Amino acid sequence: MQSISVSDIIVKKAAESRIDQVDFDKLVFGTVFTDHMFECDYINGHWQQPTIRPYGPLTISPAAKVFHYGQAVFEGMKAYKDDQGKVFLFRPDENFNRINKSSERLAIPEFPREYFFGALEELLRMDNDWIKPGLGNSLYIRPFVIASEIGVSASAANQYKFMIILSPAQAYYSGDVSVVIAEKYSRAADGGVGYAKAAGNYGAQFYPTRLAQEQGFQQVIWTDANSHQFLEEAGTMNVFFRVGDKLLTAPTNDRILDGVTRKSLITLAKDAGIDVEVRRVEVSEIVEAAQQGTLKEIFGAGTAAVVSPVKAFSYRGTKYDLPAQESSYAIRFKKALNDIQYNCAPDPYNWRYPIN
Repeated sequence: MQSISVSDIIVKKAAESRIDQVDFDKLVFGTVFTDHMFECDYINGHWQQPTIRPYGPLTISPAAKVFHYGQAVFEGMKAYKDDQGKVFLFRPDENFNRINKSSERLAIPEFPREYFFGALEELLRMDNDWIKPGLGNSLYIRPFVIASEIGVSASAANQYKFMIILSPAQAYYSGDVSVVIAEKYSRAADGGVGYAKAAGNYGAQFYPTRLAQEQGFQQVIWTDANSHQFLEEAGTMNVFFRVGDKLLTAPTNDRILDGVTRKSLITLAKDAGIDVEVRRVEVSEIVEAAQQGTLKEIFGAGTAAVVSPVKAFSYRGTKYDLPAQESSYAIRFKKALNDIQYNCAPDPYNWRYPIN
């Protein structure tokens, strides 16, 4: 890797901010973007001089390989502002390591750590006013890489574009969520790219999710591709099951994303003295627990919603409603995680990353 420095980043400021045009009380998640973005190209075996410039359209050839062979990976992370105006990231090392792990799986070159963190910190300083304080408010951060080389030969590209864009976000609430357990379609297969945040993973989910929505469900709980006997993820999130007072979740492997929220919740639950089992979870045991009344909660875990409770699930045409819990794990650990993210509580894990 070539010698690099954060001072190499060229900064081109927007002539004027667009922030006054935004109604922060009516944000639609992921549709409004801040004044600046980061861009860096990989050419001739090296990452070139990086740039922060005003947010705007790209000019890219229709023959760029990303459009033909799907070499694209991304990350999702957030910045938070406390009541004193201090800004924090949450476990950004995990996102940096994972985007490079995803890139490796798709034959994309590793991105330099100095550029990643240098770009993030400078972007957040420049667009600081877009980060609103208050529980639920945040700035969603989307780093991504695409293959930009021109050509339609079926081979890995030699040129790439790494970018970071920022989007202000409010508290994410999707309403009461009902899910259907997948019996035919799968999110990922052994030996595939399920563990990577590859763009194609998500594109392939849209059709079976639409079928579920046509039946009155909001999301799909994915099962393993080989037998459809084991529960793996919920929509675009990792998934947890509370049976009695025990918390169950599937282990990460080459089909399941190593979610930052997932591993954080596991740590919080274990430290709270809760019995957490990270193991393969069978559809049959969850259905049996629902029938016996010992299934208390199902919830998804991910960056956008943090924790998304499930009120009901369907399997083989039978719907199972979940009872409301006075001492909900989902609510309890979402609050514990938010308190750390928003600097409202001590951070014994050193998960907060301050932006100075």
